Amino acid sequence: MTEKMKECSPSSGAVYGLGLIGAAIYFISGATGFWMGVLGFLKAIVWPVFLVLEAFKSLGV
Repeated sequence: MTEKMKECSPSSGAVYGLGLIGAAIYFISGATGFWMGVLGFLKAIVWPVFLVLEAFKSLGV
């Protein structure tokens, strides 16, 4: 393991996991079919990307 990996807090994984569950519920609840549900789950996996993108848009970066 590298030094950087040793410094990571285990709580960050828990926060991401809870965010994944919440995002999956949010995206899948709006699905109208099976494949839209699959797409919703894929969106839930990469939800931090959407969050950072919107934050950058708000900051004008």
